[in-house]
Amino acid sequence: MAFQFEERELLACCGSTRFAREMARLSPFATYDQALEMARDIWLNNVDTNGWLEAFSAHPQIGETPANQESGMHAQWCKGEQSMAMATATASNLQELHEWNIRYKQKFGFIFIICASGRTSNEVLVELKRRYVNRPIVELEIAALEQLKITELRLAKLFKSTEVSPFHSGEHSENLKPKDERLNKIGAHITAAAPSTRTRPPITTHILDVSRGSPASGVEVVLQKWNRLEKEPSFDSAGSGDWIFQGSSVTDTDGRSGQLMPIVDHVSPGIYRISFNTRKYFPGGFYPYVSIVFKIKEDQTSQHFHVPLLLSPFSFTTYRGS
Repeated sequence: MAFQFEERELLACCGSTRFAREMARLSPFATYDQALEMARDIWLNNVDTNGWLEAFSAHPQIGETPANQESGMHAQWCKGEQSMAMATATASNLQELHEWNIRYKQKFGFIFIICASGRTSNEVLVELKRRYVNRPIVELEIAALEQLKITELRLAKLFKSTEVSPFHSGEHSENLKPKDERLNKIGAHITAAAPSTRTRPPITTHILDVSRGSPASGVEVVLQKWNRLEKEPSFDSAGSGDWIFQGSSVTDTDGRSGQLMPIVDHVSPGIYRISFNTRKYFPGGFYPYVSIVFKIKEDQTSQHFHVPLLLSPFSFTTYRGS
């Protein structure tokens, strides 16, 4: 089964015309994974800064819903993604969000972009204030990665809607029975990738500075996944290109990272790596960076994995938290 998408559908996933055009050119896709790999490559390597800004401008400001006259998938998805924030917002929250949105745009020249799915208004506001102090070049990169998270969630929704619309595939509906094995496999995968009722991603982390007895804030964090199913990584594969980027963030004042991956019911099984840029936090420390590698088994995909880092200038340790 092949998934054929038009440029207008892909433009609803990401407001960059170049992104939508290149994805449409590469369509059809055999699987969601293939589409996701192409989307990440196009967004990070082919779309320039102007394309990023074009995608940002397609969103309503956080805390605001699309104009009433807007319709279609993009407007529906925007409302859905902000539903938790809007449901938990008070009048004072909305006013403060509005004021900070103005300050943010005046400083950076584009609206505040965050993957708001499952986040409360307070969480969004805290993140907005935290990111406001960034340098513009740093904030542009963070916003681009948040846009990528949004795009990934919307691609999952697009595939999910296609699952019940067989004409998208180019095959006649007579040839696709409800219990078609191909549909069942794809449906199971998309269900795993689609937005969920979780309130946080399945993989999270925080850093505690044990030398000071306080959270470590401002530390860059990157999550990656090993991409070769037939072979597990070894100790000499640290720099291998087989590690696939999943997401990145910077720890907040509580030492907690932001969202490193989409909020989904079931995380893909496999081997993951969380890396911490400890050089900037401890410039004279012994460890320029720390990487923690861990494995999620097939029967653990619905569980939560909290992987903390306990750090000092000359030691670190970790454990599986809750």
